Amino acid sequence: MIAALMMLSSSMAFAGDSDVLKGILKAKTYAEAENLLKSGLTQLANSEEKAKAYNRLVDLAMDKVSKEQATMNANQMATQFKQGKVEPVDTAGLYDAAYNALKAGLECEQFDQQPNAKGKVAPKFHKANQARLSQVRLHLVNAGQDAAKANKNADVLKFWGMYVESASAPLFADMEKPAADPYIGQVASFATRYAIQEKDFERANKYVDVALKDTAEYKDALNLKFYIAQQGLKTKEDSLKYLATVKEYYQKDPKNDVLFNTLSNLYSSFKQKDEMNKLIDEKLATDPNNYTAWALKGQNAINENKIDEAIVALKKADPKNVVVLTYLGFALNAKAQSLNDKEQQKALYNESKDVLEKARDIDPTRQQANWSYPLYQVYYSLYGAADSRTKEMEALNSNR
Repeated sequence: MIAALMMLSSSMAFAGDSDVLKGILKAKTYAEAENLLKSGLTQLANSEEKAKAYNRLVDLAMDKVSKEQATMNANQMATQFKQGKVEPVDTAGLYDAAYNALKAGLECEQFDQQPNAKGKVAPKFHKANQARLSQVRLHLVNAGQDAAKANKNADVLKFWGMYVESASAPLFADMEKPAADPYIGQVASFATRYAIQEKDFERANKYVDVALKDTAEYKDALNLKFYIAQQGLKTKEDSLKYLATVKEYYQKDPKNDVLFNTLSNLYSSFKQKDEMNKLIDEKLATDPNNYTAWALKGQNAINENKIDEAIVALKKADPKNVVVLTYLGFALNAKAQSLNDKEQQKALYNESKDVLEKARDIDPTRQQANWSYPLYQVYYSLYGAADSRTKEMEALNSNR
């Protein structure tokens, strides 16, 4: 029995490749090897065999990449020195091969890093794949661009998605002096938009997190991040989680007006008046000239019927913002209506007229705010119902 066990142990230790692996290693094309691997993956003996199999896919895909790259280089030389013939390049084949090489390489890395029979991690393909596949990734940027021009959204996500996801892959984590990726932020941002178009919000969220790390893309990426988060709001608990996310980002970037405005609106929608007022006051304490904070403070004061406070706040907000001007005109009208002194009323209505006519000049079609109603109140109070200006505003409001 002992002898039999020793013979069995010996045969296991020195066993050759499995038949499935042999077939994959003999395959001449990527498609053939891939089909054999898909059908025989569970029959491969261990992680070492699986790493070998996937590395064979990398080899075959890289053969195609190398072939097309060699043609491109030869064409460049032929054009530059006006010698030789320019040969056609299989660009689509190059792009697919680059994608396939990376995909197989990441799978190979997964199995290559698993402990062997002795419990040790001794990767065989890591360094070689790292070197050759890090150079291949750039083809995916061009592949995504070409797919976008052809309106092939699925291919855009395929190529740009792989480019973004492979950037943080363990395969490249220990590269010596890794150079900064000049395209990753922009590609991640574009990929996010395409994923949103396809309503694939899981992928969109993954890509936008990468774009957020790029300072040049941060502002737009942040808007996309919150848009994506809003798509999954189905319950109150979802909304509260979203609120917590916005608060977290705002705490990291308190000078960001987009975050400030978003958080303020959320507090308003949840009727968390105290939190909102505290947020605005803290903002003004650190940034006393912040137009957005003064505008929100003024709007809140109007909602609470604190007209004097609203007028003071709105006068410190953006003097070219149509919404601010309309709110200010409304507040001045309300103040005038609360007084019994005719001269004081007239002065306030005249001030309101200047404000609202400015809003009209900026936004004549009332796309941003309906300044025509408070302006009708002004004209009616100053000139009476029969005045042409009053009638003009009356007609505008009736057609609204």
